[in-house]
Amino acid sequence: MQITCTYITHNNKECILLKCSYNAQLHKTLRTLDFVKYSNTHKGWYLPKNKSLLKQVTTAVAGIAKLDINGLKLAVDEVATKQVNSIKATVLTNITQYNAKQLELMLQTLILKAYSQATINTYRNEFLIFLQTIKTTKADDFTPQRIKDYLQYCFDELKLSESTLHSRMNALKFYYEKVLHREKFFWEIPRPKKRIILPKVISEEKIVKGLLSIQNIKHKVLLMTAYSAGLRVSEAVSIKVANIDSDRMQIFIEDAKGKKDRVVPLSKVALELLREYYKEYKPKEWLFEGQVKSLPYSIRTAQAVFNFYFDKIGIPKYITFHSLRHSYATHLLESGTDIKFIQELLGHNDIKTTLRYTHVSKKSLSKVESPLDKIMRTKSNY
Repeated sequence: MQITCTYITHNNKECILLKCSYNAQLHKTLRTLDFVKYSNTHKGWYLPKNKSLLKQVTTAVAGIAKLDINGLKLAVDEVATKQVNSIKATVLTNITQYNAKQLELMLQTLILKAYSQATINTYRNEFLIFLQTIKTTKADDFTPQRIKDYLQYCFDELKLSESTLHSRMNALKFYYEKVLHREKFFWEIPRPKKRIILPKVISEEKIVKGLLSIQNIKHKVLLMTAYSAGLRVSEAVSIKVANIDSDRMQIFIEDAKGKKDRVVPLSKVALELLREYYKEYKPKEWLFEGQVKSLPYSIRTAQAVFNFYFDKIGIPKYITFHSLRHSYATHLLESGTDIKFIQELLGHNDIKTTLRYTHVSKKSLSKVESPLDKIMRTKSNY
């Protein structure tokens, strides 16, 4: 038996509709899944728009029915086309029609591969600058050597920073290898050495001082939850009420950076404050609702909240909301938590990213005695 899958909007939420002819065993199986409901309006079963939940349905009905997801793919194609047409209207400036088509192909590939909107914007902007620079030259005529010459021009003449160069190279690499399917096109093109930037960490004393200075319970619980679980600002504002599991003392972080889900521990102290906050604000879907109740707190608002309270206690300007995450990882390391476990909690792909915290940990630095201290101690013994 085949189950047809399509996207629908149900109760103002994006959902996946499952439609098929009646089968007692199938319906009995679907009823066992608490996230799948039946809609009399749509005459079918529906679930939240979520890939992992759809996989659970596929596994549950295996042997009874098969999911036909072609309708979902068509919907993605339609969205991609609309986004490309919208972007085309605003960015096709000072480039030829031929290169405009190349930009369109790149945007469509990015959208269909489900890259984040932030990555799409970055790649679009960097590739557009490249197309404006090469003028009438066809983008797909470039060889690796010509790309090298262009990147040298960016470094020598435009004085681009290492991070900007990396972004432009990533955009070009995507175009030549993913859009034009030229494998290993960038194999011989060297990358500029990245500057090693150490995490900016707040001391445990300052964290406590900053949190205790907050009178607004919504602001306090937002910052306390972010620090207690090592969350990015985007993750903190995207927590749903249903993501808090007080029985298992966990927070489910959904669709985080790199399109990954993960689970982090729920602090007992944070939970007590969360319960007080819930009684007062009674959020429905989003734990931290914005001015419009159906939308979450904005990232900018959350950053402004952090700056307002931590500026008051004398934190330097370079310390940001993200420093709460850095501080969480560093404080865990200093308390003896295994680095591999910290990697999992933070959702890092590469252990090298997590190892940065060893460079700022007091635990590591405290073992090193300055030669000056040693000399003066020895001299004082005489």
